[in-house]
Amino acid sequence: MPLVRTEGLTKSFGALTAVNGVTLQVEEGSLHSVIGPNGAGKTTFFNLLTGQHAPTSGRIIFDGRDITGTPPHRIAHLGIARSFQRTSIFPVLSILDNVWLAAFARQESWRGLAWRRADRYPELTARALGVLGEVGLGEKAGLPAREISHGEQRQLELAIALAAAPRLLLLDEPAAGLSPDETQRMVALVLKLKRRYTILLIEHKIDVVMSMSDRVSVMHFGTVIAEGSPAEIQRNAEVRRAYLGGISAP
Repeated sequence: MPLVRTEGLTKSFGALTAVNGVTLQVEEGSLHSVIGPNGAGKTTFFNLLTGQHAPTSGRIIFDGRDITGTPPHRIAHLGIARSFQRTSIFPVLSILDNVWLAAFARQESWRGLAWRRADRYPELTARALGVLGEVGLGEKAGLPAREISHGEQRQLELAIALAAAPRLLLLDEPAAGLSPDETQRMVALVLKLKRRYTILLIEHKIDVVMSMSDRVSVMHFGTVIAEGSPAEIQRNAEVRRAYLGGISAP
């Protein structure tokens, strides 16, 4: 059963149609990847799912509920969380505080945060520590976020998303900028998370996509040109032409 599906989802910015009639569904418990050349509309598609942009037309159905046009904070409370291409952490705060704030935002309003004390919310601290353990940063919880490596900052970004207790986890290029060793660790971490979460992934490293995905959708010029298993996508001639620049824009 799909946890999320889109029906004819379209987003235009003036004369530019960034996402064009995308119909896609992500089965609960699966890892579904969206790939395509730069400018294919992948990140805009994520922004539509999380309410950052309102669609020009089409629908988004999450857990049987139409969430089209729902504001981002309400979508987060419904159980959709995401990471970003660029890390969005607080470098001067500790690793634990970064995740604690995300857990707090999931449970409470930001209003009045300045006078609230973390020790009044031991359950949030426990959740934050649990999430850090899940991503392999438990032993570094007290360090300032600026003191850890880029690869560890990407892990922290995942922890911040997980602190929201999501049902659907959107990962936007989690392996971006990582070394080969860091990429291997990230793949292992995402495969571990796959056992607990439904994941929708954008990633440019095709070997990473093919090693982790249950299904793959390919976007080009805002449309989905192919969908299937990793093996089916690797055999698809239209996909190969798109990556080689052999398909002209409609």
